[in-house]
Amino acid sequence: MSVLPSRPTRPPSRRRSPWPRVAALVVGIVLVFALGVALGLALEDRPVPGGTQTFVRTLEPLPQEPAP
Repeated sequence: MSVLPSRPTRPPSRRRSPWPRVAALVVGIVLVFALGVALGLALEDRPVPGGTQTFVRTLEPLPQEPAP
């Protein structure tokens, strides 16, 4: 007959506070919301295809001949 060693007793486990997990969840939700708003604004600001384009060009003056 063998005697098994008894298992060491654990100290009573402390229950962790749920606040850090709740705070991390709220921060994550706010971050995802902010990224969604930023993406929506970026998509709204994109240029409309086929619109008019304006080119501005500076012309160099032609050389002038001296007056007679």
